[in-house]
This record gives sequence, C-alpha cells and structure tokens, in this order.
Amino acid sequence: MLPFSPPRIDDKICDEVVAALKSGWITTGPRTKDFEKRITKYCGNKSTLCLNSATAGLEIMLRWFGVGEGDEVIVPAYTYCATANVVIHCGATPVFVDTNETDFNINIQSLEKAITNKTKVIMPVDFAGMPCDFDEINKLVQTHKNLFNAGNDIQKQLGRILILADAAHSFGATYKTKKTGTLCDVSVFSFHAVKNLVTAEGGAICLNLPEPFNNDEIYKYLCIKTLHGQNKDALAKTQKGNWKYDVIEAGYKCNMTDISAAIGLIEIERYDNDTLVKRKHIVDLYNKGLSADKRFHLPLLKDETRTSCYHLYPLRINNISEAQRDAIIQEIFNQEVSVNVHFIPVPAMSFYKKLGYDIKNYPTAYNNYANEISLPLYYNLTDEQVNTVIVATINAVNKVLC
Repeated sequence: MLPFSPPRIDDKICDEVVAALKSGWITTGPRTKDFEKRITKYCGNKSTLCLNSATAGLEIMLRWFGVGEGDEVIVPAYTYCATANVVIHCGATPVFVDTNETDFNINIQSLEKAITNKTKVIMPVDFAGMPCDFDEINKLVQTHKNLFNAGNDIQKQLGRILILADAAHSFGATYKTKKTGTLCDVSVFSFHAVKNLVTAEGGAICLNLPEPFNNDEIYKYLCIKTLHGQNKDALAKTQKGNWKYDVIEAGYKCNMTDISAAIGLIEIERYDNDTLVKRKHIVDLYNKGLSADKRFHLPLLKDETRTSCYHLYPLRINNISEAQRDAIIQEIFNQEVSVNVHFIPVPAMSFYKKLGYDIKNYPTAYNNYANEISLPLYYNLTDEQVNTVIVATINAVNKVLC
C-alpha cells in the first residue's frame, strides 16, 4: 500500500536524535531553546515558545488572554476539531463561520457578520498551507474595536479582538512577502508527524503582539505557565546553587523535549532549499497529470499575494455527491493507494451536533468537503509513485462515474 503521509526520517535526523540522547538532555534543554531561536529567525516574529503540540499552544494562548465562560471565539467550520475543542476546554463558545469556495479558508464577509460584543478571539486557519487574507482580518478587528468588551487587564491593553492564527499547516508559507508567524498577533504551528516540518509531536507559539506588549516577557511567563507554573525549568536548576524554585500558579505540562527539538533542528535547516522544493515538485506533477481532465478541480496553492507551503493537495471532483466521493476513495484504496479527506467540517461531528450546531448552516464548507480527496504528498514520494496516484485516481473516477 502506497502510504499517505509518512515522516522523513533519515540518517541526519537519527544522528541528531542519538546525539541528544547521549547529551544528558532529553527533556526541555539547549536544543529546544536553539530550535525556538531558529524559528524566530526564520519567520521574523518577535519571540517563539515550543510546546508538545499546536493544540496546547492554541489553548494556552486562549487562557493567557483570559477567554472563558460567556466569551465567543470565531473559528471556520472547515478545520480539524482541535481548533474548536480548545475553545470548549476554556468554557467559551465556538462561533463557526463558513469558508471560501476557492481556498477553503475563512470567509471574510461571514466572519464580519459573526462579530459581537462577546467576541474575544478570531482563530483563522491556514488550510493546506495557504495563508488566510490577514490584511482583511487585521482591518476587521480595528473596525470593530467599539464592540470589544475587555474583561481583564490584558484584554484592556490590547483593546480589541485578539487574532490567534491556527497556522498548523502553514509553516514557511508567505502572504505579501511575509512569512506566516508574523501576520497577526499570535500564530501557532504544528510539527506533528504528518506536517511539513516534523518533530514527531510538537508545536510552536509565535508571538507577534503589538506595543506596548513585551513579547519576550510574555515568552518567559508562558514558559512558567506550560511547566506546572514552576518558575525554573530543569535547565535553570542545574546552575550552581539554583535548585530552589516556586510554583506561582496551577499551570500546565506541555513543554517540548530536546529529543523532539533535535528532529526539528535538522528539518528547519533544510526546509526552504530542500523540503519545500520537493513538495512543490510533487504538486507540479499532480497539476500536470490532472489538469487536462475537466472533472478535476485543482487546489489553489498560489496567487498574486500568497504562496502555500504545499502541505496538502486537496483535489476536488466536480459535480459529485458525498457518497460518490466516498466510493471513489474506496476504489483508490482498492488500487493500493492511500488517500484522505481534509476535513470533515467540525459542525458535522457528533459532539458539536449535540451542542446544536448544524452543517447545513455552512453550505460552502460542506460542499468543499463532499467532493474533496487529499492525495499523498510527502518528501520521499517518487515521480513514479506520483504517477501511480494519478492513474489510480483517474481509474477510480472513471469506474464510479461511468
């Protein structure tokens, strides 16, 4: 079976992981701190904190901002459940809005209509590695400052809705020549095993808050908050006579380990000149092999202002039903090729349906989902294997739609 998205694990990564294991530091230590600095330099944001997942990063930032019961957080209906789950964890209400037909990202007009005096945060999602229209989102929070109802000192200091980007897919993507991580107040990346840049499990909070916020001081505080509220980590306690520590709040446990950071250090070093080059090559092969068939709606991965990081290849089949899409997927699997769907919209999930959400209220999100098939896209995919995927996809469509 041709796999869908295995991670790239080669000798360079294995050697660096072994070096980390032998170094005496396998939890948060010098490699994690180095990785944070490399991310900050790469993206151009103000400060970066690495954690064990993007999900943890999103929730920690909601809690830092004081989001809780009675608050609303706007999220796109078309995303992975983590985007909404963290809002639920904080006791707040996810407000879903519909998405664009073209790029699957949050629809600006729907977003604006959803803003109320209860809105504390907007969480746009860079689907498949394609950045959202951040200029428009940034304008919206300024336009609606009069509606913002601050509930604590941090919210008063910002004086408007916080933009917290779920950039899980989009490390290395660009919007108007700027890299993701710098496009709004805070961006959160994922380094999960299926992402472009892998640390096995992991994520990063990229802080880019405006003045008068001190992003470095916020970073220091978040280091404490994400380590049980303990004011010294293991690395700090190794200094002579520095064993004594305090717990200043009931924090969380979601720090990144040096073993994970070791993988990330190799990955970021070769990201632009190797990883993205190969992923674009695979995308170009798919486009070339599928573009002549008018039944296929090729994904938007670049336009005049944005360039994707080619995280996914979300192919759509024109004018088919959800049942036909599912049958096509089964036929592709029958040819020993793995594919996937990104994503089942969150309002269609049982937990959220029980809360009263209805996918019928997000018709574009549903229509995009109903005819979408994500084709394999990963570094070790060969040209021959890409052709195998193309042939399997065409054969499956022919069989189901004959």
